[in-house]
Amino acid sequence: MTAPHVPRRGGVFQRLHTAASDVMQGFLTVTRNSMALLGLVLALAAGILLTQPHIRDSVEEMAFGWLMDRQIAANGVVADPTAIDRVTAADPSELPEHQALIADWLSRKYRVAKEPLSALVAEAYDVGHKVGVDPKLILAVMAMESRFNPFAASPVGAHGLMQVMTRVHTDKYEGFGGAMAAFDPLTNLRVGAMVLQETIRRAGSVEGGLRLYVGAVTTDGREYIDRVLSEHERLQRVAQGQRVGFNAFQRRTPSATTAAPTPVPAGVELEAEAKPDNLPAVAKAS
Repeated sequence: MTAPHVPRRGGVFQRLHTAASDVMQGFLTVTRNSMALLGLVLALAAGILLTQPHIRDSVEEMAFGWLMDRQIAANGVVADPTAIDRVTAADPSELPEHQALIADWLSRKYRVAKEPLSALVAEAYDVGHKVGVDPKLILAVMAMESRFNPFAASPVGAHGLMQVMTRVHTDKYEGFGGAMAAFDPLTNLRVGAMVLQETIRRAGSVEGGLRLYVGAVTTDGREYIDRVLSEHERLQRVAQGQRVGFNAFQRRTPSATTAAPTPVPAGVELEAEAKPDNLPAVAKAS
């Protein structure tokens, strides 16, 4: 009988080696082709980015946003895409010219960004026309009361941009969600404008209304009134396109409590020029 054929081990290893070599060669070929294709794609992408600036800007913005999200996530801070909805700001270029002039002037004087000031100017004009108070007077009061700091507070409990006495005017904040709304800039402006309108109506004049608004109890409020009306005069001129200094047109009305100077007999020379005493500070009271 003929013995069965047994393949030699060397032949099996040879075939396995050949198969492995073929697989490796195919892998290398595919890899080279993939790298070549990837290089071609990258080259095309680079060409598009170089020739299309708007696409490049969009890609850079997306990449920057991705990196910021990664950094925020790494620090444990959760990003909030709705935060922009809570920002009190407006584009100054979208304001009417006279409002934009006022926003720019106030921004430079009080060193506050134009965007939030633009929103306050626009709101002052809207609310002022509704309640019948000159918007520039509202802005002048705001400037004197808080210098446009929405979180300002006085020792007697006045809060926000218009320094409204929160505990006195709690009822006015109910429609805005409660007394904590005093620290919302637009809400404080609206409530302050209503209070100012009420004081002017009660007093029968702007000056009398300002005296009631500041709550002057130890003085006649003349210093405060002069400061507000001087700022109001400046803002009126700014709105007309005039160049106005930050401290121009300052009123200096003598206080009613200031004593009249003693007459000097003729022929008597004064040793030094007489200077009036400083006017007393206005008290902020409820």
